[in-house]
This record gives sequence, structure tokens and C-alpha cells, in this order.
Amino acid sequence: MQEATKLGDKKINDDLLANIFGSERRYWLVCGFLAMGVGAFALAAGYMIVTGLGVTGLNRPVFWGFFITNFVFWVGISHAGVMLSAILRLTKAEWRRPATRAAEIVTVFSLFTALMMPVIHTGRPWRIIYWFLPYDFQRMIWPNIRSALVWDPTAINTYLTCSILFVFVALIPDLAVIRDRSTGIRRLIYSGLSLGWRGTSQQWKLQMMAGVLLSALILPIFVSVHSIVSFDFSMAISVKGWHTTIFAPYFVIGAVHSGVSAVVTVLILLRFLFRWEDYIKPDHLDALGKLLAVVGTAWFFFFALEFLYGIYGAEPDEIALRTTQLFSMPWGAMFIAFLITGYFFPVPMWLFRSVRRSMLWMTITTISVNIGMWLERFLIIVPGLMRKQDLSFVWNVYSPSIVEITIVLGTFCLVLLGVLLFAKAFPLIPLYDIKEGEVLQGEVTVGRAKVPAAFHEE
Repeated sequence: MQEATKLGDKKINDDLLANIFGSERRYWLVCGFLAMGVGAFALAAGYMIVTGLGVTGLNRPVFWGFFITNFVFWVGISHAGVMLSAILRLTKAEWRRPATRAAEIVTVFSLFTALMMPVIHTGRPWRIIYWFLPYDFQRMIWPNIRSALVWDPTAINTYLTCSILFVFVALIPDLAVIRDRSTGIRRLIYSGLSLGWRGTSQQWKLQMMAGVLLSALILPIFVSVHSIVSFDFSMAISVKGWHTTIFAPYFVIGAVHSGVSAVVTVLILLRFLFRWEDYIKPDHLDALGKLLAVVGTAWFFFFALEFLYGIYGAEPDEIALRTTQLFSMPWGAMFIAFLITGYFFPVPMWLFRSVRRSMLWMTITTISVNIGMWLERFLIIVPGLMRKQDLSFVWNVYSPSIVEITIVLGTFCLVLLGVLLFAKAFPLIPLYDIKEGEVLQGEVTVGRAKVPAAFHEE
């Protein structure tokens, strides 16, 4: 799918490493703007922790609000790394090359952000120590390791560990290139990180094998993580609308829909900031747009099934919940907005080749998808909790405070800032992948595959 533009070995190194050895003003301006958002996030979170959860809109019975919605959303975004890197690497899709590492880095920072949300949601984050070191022995109160909520950090930490390993293994050849171009303490740091890489045929053989094995091993984790997140809902049988059997695949395919859209947005931003027009091309966006159209349609199919199951069961509580989501304000307006932004606007647009190859339209449509997918998570959580109990003393209203809104918006700044700061130390487009596709001639045979034998810089 790559356009027929041959790039020299030295040009690839110069272009893709330029941001590491020097950055343009636009890069620092964007980083400064994002840093202000992260600062606002830190101030709001600190104020809430010091003051208490009373500054939020959380109440009975809506104990989950913006924070848990954001947690589920960022866990979903993290699935982009596996979808675009592991699966496409195994299928040897040529157009994957510029997108794989950006997708993997989005995965890592999304998982970090997702892990922060439940900790912030507790209001007393230092109490997490109690899970690792129960200190109140006299009352015999111990962490409930059988709780479904304990499965989340276990699965996410496993996914995060594997994702970091996945990124690091793929980075080793590129780290060696940076090492050879560096001096002083920077050279010592990159020498340690590159693990003595010299580009021998044996090293490339091991590199190829490690990439394939890690890609295959991470796939079950990819499926299980968001399935386990769906168990948080399906295990709460007292909340109507949360325990359909289709929740696990519905959450997984929705995560891929939002995650791949987020990666496309990030790729376009990187193309603009670092002038990577020769590497992130309309052909790549065209292929990603086709993938998104298929994934989005699959997600809508599961959404329709999940919604119809609740109506077909003809249970009064389920019917009441669906009525609330559709006809009660502001939930009805949010529901319409979610359907338009999540499916009915972007997916038909991606059917047009001119839209898929347009940087502007792909930015608009992919941002639209993630607005819709965030609203979808919100509409699952809050209306369901509102109808949990019909008691006279239940407040039954949830209105997010400015503190919650600031924290949620700050997480978007946090992820984007993390990606851009990573680009200051490591290449966000894999050098060896681009070279393998364009200029490398020396090859060795590993099974039925052909892999490059060595890097030679001009």
C-alpha cells in the first residue's frame, strides 16, 4: 500500500531521528499547551483528594460517574496497539509499518492513565497500600481477592507489562542507530538500552522470532483484558442492563473501534508536527479507513444485539432502562449524539476514498468516533445505576462537577503529552520497518520469511 517513493537509508535516519536531536517550535508549543492541561488535571485531582469526594457529582446510587467511564474508555483505547501492531505484523500487512510503534505507545500511556482512574476515584489513593500490606491486623479485615474488581488491575498490569516488553524489543535496532549517532552520556545511555545490538544475521533472526512470538502471545491478553472489564458490569446483577452475555465481545470490538480511531488521530498529529509526509501517506490513512469501516460496522452489529436483547426479554426493569436511555433528558439527547458521532457520521464517510485520503476529514471522523464511544460508556454506567433502586431517599441525579470535567479532559492531555515526550527520546516510526519495506537488500531466510541481514548507514 505504500506509494512508490524510494527513500535513502540516510534520509530515513535523518528524517525520523530529527526530533530526537532537535525539535521545531511547533513541537514545543503543542507540548506546552498539553502540559498546562496536565497541570490543571493535577491541581483538580489534588484538590479533590484533599477536600474529599464531596466536590464531585457522585451520589447515591450513582457511585460511578466520569472517573469509571474514563477508565473503561482508556482501557478501550489501549487495544489499538495490539490490533495495529500484533495482528497486522502477523498478517504481514505492508501498510502497517508507520503506524505500529505509535499504536504501541498509545497503548502504554492509555493503560497508565486507565490505572490512575480507579485510584483517583477512591478519593484516598494512599489506601492502595492496604491491598499490598494490610496493616490493621486486629480487626481481621483483609482485601477481598475474590472480588471481580481485583481482576481489573491484575489483567491490566499483565497487559501493561507485555506491552512495554513488546515496545522495547521492537525498539532495540533503532536504539542502536541512535547510539551510533550520539556522543557523551547520551551514547552511554543508548548503548545500555540497545543491549549490544550490531545487526548480525543471528541477531536479526532472534529479533524476528521475538516479534512473532510476542505478537502471538499478547493476543489472548488483548481479548481477556476488556472482557474482564466487562465482568465488572456483568457481575453486578442488581443493576439492570449490565449483565447481558454479549457484553464481553461487545466491549472488545468497541475498544478496537475507538482505539484504532485514536491512533489515526495521533498519526495525523505526528505528521503535522514532525513533517513526516514521506512516511505517513494518504495510502496508509486509506487502509486504516477501510479497517475502521469494517470494525465500526461490526461494533454496531453487537450494539444492536445488546440493545435488542434487553427489549426482547420484556423484563419491566430492562424496558424502563431502555426508555430512560432513549426518551428521558438529557440521556435521550446523549444517546442520539452517541449514535451519530460513533457510527452514522464517520462510517458512511469512510466509504468514500476521498475522505479516507484526506487528513482533515480523517481527523474529524476519528475524533467524532471517540466522542461517541466515550458517550457510549457513560450511557451504560450512569442510567443503569440511576435505576438500581426505587427508594424514596435515593437522590437519583448525577451531574458532573467542574473537578470531574477537568480531570477527564486532563487525561487526554496526559496521554498526548506522554506520546510526544516519548518521541523526544525514541523514534515513533520504526526505522528498520521502513527500511525493510524500502531500501534494505541483504536478507536471510528464517523459515519461509525473508528478514534483513544488517543495517548499513550511508
